[in-house]
Amino acid sequence: MTANLSNRKVASIKVSVVMPIYNVEAFVEDAINSVLNQSFKHFELLLINDCSPDNSLAICKRINDPRIRIIEHEHNQGLAAARNTGIRHAIGQYVAFLDSDDMWHNEKLAQHVVHLDNAPEVGISFSRSLFMDYQGQKLNVYQMPQLTNIQAQDLLCRNPVGNGSAPVIRRETLTDIRYQAFNKSQPHSCYFDENFRQSEDIECWLRIVTTTHWRIEGIPAPLTFYRLNAQGLSADLNKQYASWENMINKAKGYAPALLAQHEDKARAYQLRYIARQAIRNKNGKQAVKYLHLALKTAPEIIQAETGRTLATMAAAYLLKLLPLRLYQLCENLAQRLLGRIQAAKINRDGVNAALLK
Repeated sequence: MTANLSNRKVASIKVSVVMPIYNVEAFVEDAINSVLNQSFKHFELLLINDCSPDNSLAICKRINDPRIRIIEHEHNQGLAAARNTGIRHAIGQYVAFLDSDDMWHNEKLAQHVVHLDNAPEVGISFSRSLFMDYQGQKLNVYQMPQLTNIQAQDLLCRNPVGNGSAPVIRRETLTDIRYQAFNKSQPHSCYFDENFRQSEDIECWLRIVTTTHWRIEGIPAPLTFYRLNAQGLSADLNKQYASWENMINKAKGYAPALLAQHEDKARAYQLRYIARQAIRNKNGKQAVKYLHLALKTAPEIIQAETGRTLATMAAAYLLKLLPLRLYQLCENLAQRLLGRIQAAKINRDGVNAALLK
């Protein structure tokens, strides 16, 4: 694929943006445009069509820009495999990932390039994220993770990277975790584990932190716009939790001491996270169920993160007990208050107010 590109063009590409495409016809054009409108111009955009059955590929082909390359899978392989394909075709010094239902602020790549250029010990640079609803309306509520001094236990318990559209990764970092998949029809290099259809992100980040010297560090600006898609049936939450458990079982093979010390606490945080997912799905019964499991697994999360745990508890019980309309009024008021508090914190961190829009 790179043989068709001129040496001059290859030399000008600093960042390769990898975007898997599957069943996203409602969102993909906005996602692509959020990349093409970046203030930083030295990038390529690799669209990996994972045999999408809808109109997504046709929409991608209508966008005429020389920085775009479309790579097609012969059959559907999942998100991890699509990202691996993108990495194998990538030219850039840095590799960025954008899920095709999310979007970026137009300063996203510029800020991450500066960060990585000036922090050679950092292998993964990520940003805070701003939530959008399903229609793309910004909610003025943010993911506010730990940004610095991130240790393996922090990643295991809370995954500060937050979502798959937040990180920009140094190519050498990916090279250091590369392995050959011989259990496929055609052996090939892997970075994300293609046996996972969920939890592939956290497994990859954890493998980087526990098996290499690279650090993970965030920047305070909310440069990723993360869409809250409806999760659907409660069975999906069960599947999500089962996938996380599979990730834990794999991690025991390369980080046994970490898991021996932190597994129960990490499981409690994951159960609390799934309770919040149930709240977003407006399923109070499931939310209370998973919250109770979290507290039973590791009651100390109440003391470790009192505010977030009590907020999850309040939302879960209100959702279960109140009429949905009344609950939504309470939720909207809480979101507005939380958004103001978070925006004030971001301002105190020195982020330009223009980056909050």
